[in-house]
Amino acid sequence: MGNSYLEMINPKEKNEIADIKKCNEYISQYGLILSDNQIKSILEKRREILKETGRIELRKGILDKLIKEFCDSPYMNQENFVQNLYELIEIFYEYKNETMDLLTDDELLDFMKKSFDETAKGDLEYLSGTIMYKMRENLLKGKPLDYNEKECEEDE
Repeated sequence: MGNSYLEMINPKEKNEIADIKKCNEYISQYGLILSDNQIKSILEKRREILKETGRIELRKGILDKLIKEFCDSPYMNQENFVQNLYELIEIFYEYKNETMDLLTDDELLDFMKKSFDETAKGDLEYLSGTIMYKMRENLLKGKPLDYNEKECEEDE
């Protein structure tokens, strides 16, 4: 019965764990590191969110891209990194659905990161509730994704 956790999980998840562990080499330059337990909890959170949003991932997931995209944000630190990742994963999949997959994963991640750092200034609630909502409205109306903060205030 000496099976370790890694021996009990499927090959896809083993690869995902390995990919996220590799991220530690990159994110450590920003003072961040993900422990094995944090990696497991991030994967579990992603599974829950995929289930909640009715999404499935057929190919490589977005977790390592998301981790690398946001690790250099001035609003990320070791204390808030994992919790912020949980919320960013949720925002990502919610808006993949809300935008009817009109944006590629990379386009959505780029938009989220730019908005998180510049307009939301690290405020995930503002990112999700205002900026992403406005982006979705613009996208579905054929308008440019980017907008200014004044537009957000006019809509409130």
